[in-house]
Amino acid sequence: MAERATIARPYARAAFSAARQASALPVWSQALQAAAAFAGDERVEQLISSPKVGEDQLVELLADAGGKSGDEVRNFIRLLAKNRRLALLPEIAAQFEVLRAEVENTAAVEVTSAVPLSAEQQAKLAAALKTRLKRDIQISTAVDPTLLGGAVIRCGDLVIDGSIKGRLAQLQTELSN
Repeated sequence: MAERATIARPYARAAFSAARQASALPVWSQALQAAAAFAGDERVEQLISSPKVGEDQLVELLADAGGKSGDEVRNFIRLLAKNRRLALLPEIAAQFEVLRAEVENTAAVEVTSAVPLSAEQQAKLAAALKTRLKRDIQISTAVDPTLLGGAVIRCGDLVIDGSIKGRLAQLQTELSN
C-alpha cells in the first residue's frame, strides 16, 4: 500500500495545486471523491484493467461520475488514464483531502460511541477537540454497542480510546505483564 500512496502523492499535489489556483477546492474535492468512489467499485476496477475499454471511455465514465466537473478535472482524469493511474484515484482523493484540510485548517474526526451522542455532547466534544488540535472540527459519528460504554475518537493518526472495551483490554495487558 505504501507504494500506491507514493505513486499517488505527486498526482494529488498536482490536482491540489490546480484546484487552489482556480479557487475551486470544493469542486475538485467533490469530483475526485465521486470518481474515487466509482473507481473503487469492483466492476469499474475490472473495466480500468481491461484492454478492451478505451482511454476515452474510461475518462468519460469517471469524469461524469462526479456530476458536472470542469474541463480541468476531466483533463486530470485523462492524464491519469494516459499514464495508467486510474486505479490510484482513491489514494489521490484521500491525499487531496489531507492537503485541503491542512490549508483550510480543519480536521475530520470520527467518533465511535457505544450509544448515539446528543447534539450537546457532540458540541462539547468538538469544542474540546478544537482546543486540543487548534483546528476547526468536522465530526462524523458511528455507534458500536460492543464498546460497552465511552467512545473512540480518531483524527488522522491520533486515536483516543475512552471506551470501556479499550480500558478492559489495557487492564488485561497490565495484569498479564
